[in-house]
Amino acid sequence: MSQKLEHREQRIAFEELLEGVRQESERLERLEDAIREVVPEWSLAEVVSALQAVRGIDLIAAVGVLAEIGDLSRFQNPRELMGYLGLVPTENSTGDQVKRGGITKAGNGRARRILVEAAWSYRYPPRVSRDKQTKVEAAPRVAREIAWKAQTRLCGRFRSLERKGKRRTVIVTAIARELSAFIWAINRELMPPRQA
Repeated sequence: MSQKLEHREQRIAFEELLEGVRQESERLERLEDAIREVVPEWSLAEVVSALQAVRGIDLIAAVGVLAEIGDLSRFQNPRELMGYLGLVPTENSTGDQVKRGGITKAGNGRARRILVEAAWSYRYPPRVSRDKQTKVEAAPRVAREIAWKAQTRLCGRFRSLERKGKRRTVIVTAIARELSAFIWAINRELMPPRQA
């Protein structure tokens, strides 16, 4: 608001843009509040709370991933979840020859995107910020332990792959793949496995 603009028309256009930003911020806040109100009634509320202990995952990311994937108990192992998300490499095999390519992207794109965005936070050294501390404390002890293990492993893996000269987009995809396994592990600890 302290910007000095030469022409009155510029000021009007600038204030219109600022009002648009304010309205969108209020809209996002209303939507987040609505999600926050509904989550406690959800059958996966405990998992949502636990996933927020994981670095890069907040309320919206946790709800988004679980809403897209559904009950994680249906996956027998993390590889099945990775395959469902399309985070496994393509393979072209003939006889003894095996060639692996980029990820298949065959699975749920929205959940994959949320995990890839969350994976970017692992480029920094492991630590728990002041803002994240309350979410970590609200999670069950077993979820906190898995979240910390994930953070130390994935931060180290990010740096290791970076030292090897891998592109950052490739690194983030690899981190997202492993992150899905830690999410599966947290769910496994909190929710009983489904009977066949």
